[in-house]
Amino acid sequence: MNDTSTFVAYAQRGRNAWWRYLVGFCLAVLLSMVVGVVIVTALSVSPFKPADFARGLQDTSRPVTFYLLNGALFGLMVVGFWLAIGLLHGKRFTDIIGRWRWRRFGAGVVVWGGVLVVASLVDYLIAPKGFAVTASHETPGLVLAALVGLAVQTFAEEFVFRGYVTQGLLLALKRPLPAAVVSGLLFGALHIPNGTPQAVSAVIFGVLLALIAIRSGGLAVTFGMHLVNNLFGAAVVVSSGDVFKGAPGLFTQTTPHLMWWDVAFGSVALALVAWFFARPTTAGESA
Repeated sequence: MNDTSTFVAYAQRGRNAWWRYLVGFCLAVLLSMVVGVVIVTALSVSPFKPADFARGLQDTSRPVTFYLLNGALFGLMVVGFWLAIGLLHGKRFTDIIGRWRWRRFGAGVVVWGGVLVVASLVDYLIAPKGFAVTASHETPGLVLAALVGLAVQTFAEEFVFRGYVTQGLLLALKRPLPAAVVSGLLFGALHIPNGTPQAVSAVIFGVLLALIAIRSGGLAVTFGMHLVNNLFGAAVVVSSGDVFKGAPGLFTQTTPHLMWWDVAFGSVALALVAWFFARPTTAGESA
């Protein structure tokens, strides 16, 4: 799937002076806020008050509401960036997504989903007492809400970081690895409030997903990987030390002593997956 030239071709579309990316990022945030204010103003005259919206964004004890509202928040971010990119760069929505193939999205889901299952089985073999079955009558609703909310959230993060930001960095730095490293550091910085292990993991995740996006020519693979990664942690094996803690997932994992082991295992596995998706593409595979 090595298709770097395709990613570069999409990145080169539109107006790409370096200052446009700095202004574009600020404008996107501003437009997201403006759209949000309009929606909140509309909600103020509806039964669902803005105060409920604000509480729902932070209340993980109501996971269904939490995921749906956070999905709405990230949806605003996509709208803001879409508008800003169109106004400032003259780019279309599809110029940021790059080459899209649903089978590549599916490949990302299957490959990384398999890695997550293996990682959880390894953790269970090491510390079986750290796992508990927590499925309940609330689990189906959780899975559905998490799927909807996280689909929007993870797409938004891919659109901004592996799309817009990585495209700009690649045009500026000319080489995939430096562009991916800077993109990953920016992505990881947003995860610092979640703790050091998660921030480190996010940096590695961000760097390697940026490389995969560049090498595969677009966001299809990385969106699939990112979605299944977050959905797995939200509804399949929920960590008691994660932001999703307390959710009625299928299983709950309480193994804080394995946190750095999980980071190391995941990083090695992700590097292998990145190599797999960056391998040379045959004519049949690129269709």
